[in-house]
Amino acid sequence: MDLRGKVIAITGGAQGLGLSMAEGLVHKGAQFALLDVNAERLQEAATRLQKMGAIARSYVTNVADESSVIAAFDAIVNDFGALDGLINNAGILRDGLLLKVKDGEVVKKLSLGEWQAVIDVNLTGVFLCGREAAERMINLSTGGVIINISSVSRAGNMGQSNYSAAKAGVAAMTVTWAKELARYGIRSMAIAPGFIGTEMVASMKPEALAKMSSQIPLGRVGEPSEIASTAAFIFENDYLTGRVIETDGGIRL
Repeated sequence: MDLRGKVIAITGGAQGLGLSMAEGLVHKGAQFALLDVNAERLQEAATRLQKMGAIARSYVTNVADESSVIAAFDAIVNDFGALDGLINNAGILRDGLLLKVKDGEVVKKLSLGEWQAVIDVNLTGVFLCGREAAERMINLSTGGVIINISSVSRAGNMGQSNYSAAKAGVAAMTVTWAKELARYGIRSMAIAPGFIGTEMVASMKPEALAKMSSQIPLGRVGEPSEIASTAAFIFENDYLTGRVIETDGGIRL
């Protein structure tokens, strides 16, 4: 795919990896539809991309709500007249051990609310946005590319039953969609980042960050720009589909 003039929707696009990926694709000539629940930061992100020379619009969207997602993708097609790509990036954390035990007694359980919140956004949200994006790509007869953001944690990570399950599901959906949608000219890929230097990671205590970095074979956390370049590679290589690209510095949880 030649990204010049192509319309790319990015969920969780108001900040973090979502915005970084958009910034990394600006010089490719893409246009952006940013989706997020944070209206203020969403508008700031769109303005930032516009100042970089890109066409960018913002759509306040709850990816876990079906009607909100449908309305957002209807608006994108109405505003741009096209939809060529989707980066399913929106996600949340609600970390906690399955069971916290003290002196032989269970003192806390991972709550159903903590489980469901992560599944709703990180898995159901990917499903809803992927479904609606694919429908519009088919109706427009243009084909397209769906990139789902999974995680190295999909292999299982302590304190992340909910997150790991969701990210494993995202990887499985990626392969399923590649098989189902290829006939319509739609490719489906995933990126599984490791520890990336987003705002959340940067706010960690120095000693915690140093300990985490020491576990990564390359000896450092990844840069958001390195995830952006992986996304660009996927968009531009028309023979990539149904695979998960691990961009993690070699770490294995």
